[in-house]
Amino acid sequence: MIRFNQFSLARGVKPLFESTTFSLNPGEKAGLVGANGAGKSTLFAVLRGLLHSDGGDVSVPPSWQIAHVAQETPAVDRSAADYTLDGDAVLRKIEAEIERAAAAHDGAAEGNAHVAYADADGYTAIPRAEALLLGLGFTLEQTRQPVSSFSGGWRMRLNLAQALMCRSDLLLLDEPTNHLDLDAIVWLEDWLRRYPGTLIVISHDREFLDAICNVTLHLENKQIKRYGGNYSQFEILRAQQLALQQNAYEKQKRNIDHLQSFVDRFKAKASKAKQAQSRVKALEKMELIAPAHVASPFTFEFRTPAAAPNPMMVMESIRCGYKNTESADAPDIVIVDGITLSITNGERIGLLGANGQGKSTLIKTLAGTLAPLSGEVTNGKGLQVGYFAQHQVETLRDGDSALLHLSRLAGNAREQELRDFLGSFNFRGEMATAPIAPFSGGEKARLALALIIWQKPNLLLLDEPTNHLDLETRHALTMALAQFEGTLIVVSHDRHLLRATTDRFMLVAHHELQPFDGDLDDYRDWLLQHAAAQRAATKGERSAKAEKDKTPRAAAPVAVAASAPTLAAGDSENDIAKRKEQKREQADARQKAGQLRKPLQSRLTQLEKQMATLEAEKATLDAVIADPASYDAEQKNRLTATLKRQGEVVSLLAETEAAWLLAQEELEQLG
Repeated sequence: MIRFNQFSLARGVKPLFESTTFSLNPGEKAGLVGANGAGKSTLFAVLRGLLHSDGGDVSVPPSWQIAHVAQETPAVDRSAADYTLDGDAVLRKIEAEIERAAAAHDGAAEGNAHVAYADADGYTAIPRAEALLLGLGFTLEQTRQPVSSFSGGWRMRLNLAQALMCRSDLLLLDEPTNHLDLDAIVWLEDWLRRYPGTLIVISHDREFLDAICNVTLHLENKQIKRYGGNYSQFEILRAQQLALQQNAYEKQKRNIDHLQSFVDRFKAKASKAKQAQSRVKALEKMELIAPAHVASPFTFEFRTPAAAPNPMMVMESIRCGYKNTESADAPDIVIVDGITLSITNGERIGLLGANGQGKSTLIKTLAGTLAPLSGEVTNGKGLQVGYFAQHQVETLRDGDSALLHLSRLAGNAREQELRDFLGSFNFRGEMATAPIAPFSGGEKARLALALIIWQKPNLLLLDEPTNHLDLETRHALTMALAQFEGTLIVVSHDRHLLRATTDRFMLVAHHELQPFDGDLDDYRDWLLQHAAAQRAATKGERSAKAEKDKTPRAAAPVAVAASAPTLAAGDSENDIAKRKEQKREQADARQKAGQLRKPLQSRLTQLEKQMATLEAEKATLDAVIADPASYDAEQKNRLTATLKRQGEVVSLLAETEAAWLLAQEELEQLG
């Protein structure tokens, strides 16, 4: 069991944890959540023994093997599979013993070592390492390539595979999905659900946390609080606890104000001195309840686009790819071929497919930043494209401020208008005018989004927009996209965003773009079946090669791309047609429901703003009524008007809340 008892720790002069206590049982899978800078990575360092507490106790079973994902990858010439095998320290130790015994010609020791090797599943180690790499998106050929041949993102996948290869009792994963596509995330979820040890994971992907975690550890106000359940359950529990705490705080505050009012009025009167003194003592002994401070949730909304053409864009026989610049006679590099597509106003499309299949290339072609190799693209009159690329933040100028970036787009707009707009994206005060060089990746991504939104696009093309964004900003983006009144095409590994913002999916695979009849759950099931078939094919290929030739040779690449699901045994053409028709009807129903949801979501947003305004006014009126000075004779007229207005505000608030509940009920009925 992992125990933190009255744990305290400071980094420099900044205290991160103060007298906090929690525990984790063996086999539990915990999501570690909290604001950036709250101390999540520091807690990992403590668990790994790299940092020690300033106070209290930290207890981790000494026999436990701890695995984590290394942040650096040496550019070695060893193969990816061999590098992954380094994660199994027990196996590597036995291999070293075999080599030492063989060199010393110690037959008994060598025999014992071979027995230990078999007991440690050494003869299946290479297939297990290859299975991990295949699941994380590598081809069989790539598993045999040197580590030095891979780019930074793929090297991080190698480090993840090495951590999964470790025979660990405690697995620490810090943002493991950052460098993975949706296919690899689905595989990793399935692997982690079967992991028998204790898991602690830091992630900004709420569906990933929901799928694998049964405990949530929340870091806030220098405390670590344990909640039972996944991330969605944690949100519900925390909201309930905050509401209870705030109610208790307000009740106690009213009591304190009443006691203090008595003391202030009668402490100078001899006849009331004893009663006043007793109330002073009661105030001194009262254990104060802290107000439920909740950081204001970050929200923003898209500006209403101008009228949009319909169709917005028509693609006829498009071939997407890149010109081969090595020689005039070399053929072009075709990524996606034969695209014929009409994009109509109001569509909301999610693009699915493995990494390298052409989703980003297709988005670039739609955005006009990459010319098609052949075919014709026709844009509707009045089309305004907003394009967010995976590496959009790299186009920002580090020496310029957020205000300067926006002013280049805004033309003659007033500076105050630009400041107000940036403020809605949490770029306020000096942050709006300071150079963006020290901004975090999430802050730069938020600025890039703000620049796109300023231009009022009616066609929004998003390629992995949630990279670098924390949970709160992802939620804000999801809510804004759900209410966006234009057309949306998005590539994302964030399934929560895809579910909430798209009506249908298209699959990019085998150099083709085709409709995907189903939802994300269907896609997940199919991916797992595809991965199982791929592993079986790899195993069969390996066995065949072993029989044919004992000399190991590089295997042909195994396709990672998704392919159209094949007919199951026993399915008739009529059965398949019925299922397709059923899925098409479901997709149409989802699209119609999405169109009905938009006005309701806008209505809910307006009502929430009205309630916030009324609640703020009610708080001001309550403060005036609670003030003893308001009961002076000179303030009689003012008090009467205040009481009257308070009644009106309470009535309006009740009506607004009733309207909100009705709209919310209608929205829930739409599903």
